[in-house]
Amino acid sequence: MKEFFIQLFEYNHHTNQQLANEIMVHQQEVSQKAIQLYSHILNAHRNWNRRILPNQDRIGPWELHPVHDFAEIDKVNFENSLTIVNSNDLEDTIQYAFSPEQTYQNTIGNLLFNVVNHSSYHRAQIATEFRASGITPLATDFFLYSQNLK
Repeated sequence: MKEFFIQLFEYNHHTNQQLANEIMVHQQEVSQKAIQLYSHILNAHRNWNRRILPNQDRIGPWELHPVHDFAEIDKVNFENSLTIVNSNDLEDTIQYAFSPEQTYQNTIGNLLFNVVNHSSYHRAQIATEFRASGITPLATDFFLYSQNLK
C-alpha cells in the first residue's frame, strides 16, 4: 500500500512541477484565476500534511504565492508527504478540525488520497483557464504518467 501512495505522490509532484513550469513560461497569458487555483493546490497540500505531520504553520487556503515559488513549495510538500507515507501506518486514524465546531477523524491513507484527488480536481480547473487564455493545457492523467514508467 505504501508503494502505491509513493507512486501517487510522485505522479502528483511530477504533474505539479510541469504545471508550475508552464505557468512560468506563460506568465503573461495565464489568468489570475489559474494562479489562485495553483496557489490553493499548494496550500491545501501543505495544510493536509500539517494535520498529519505538524512541522509547519497553517497557511490560508487561498493565500497567493509568487509564480517563481510554485515549484519549490510543491517540492517541500512532496517531501513532507513522502515522510508521512514512510513513517506512519496508513490505517492509523487521526482527528483534525477545520474549526472548533467542525472536528473529524479519518485514516492517514484517506487523507493522503484526498490530497492527490483535490490536486487533480483543481488542475482540471486550471486546464480550463489555460484554454480560455489560449494556452494548450497539459495532459495530466495518471494513466499517461504511469505509461511512462514502463
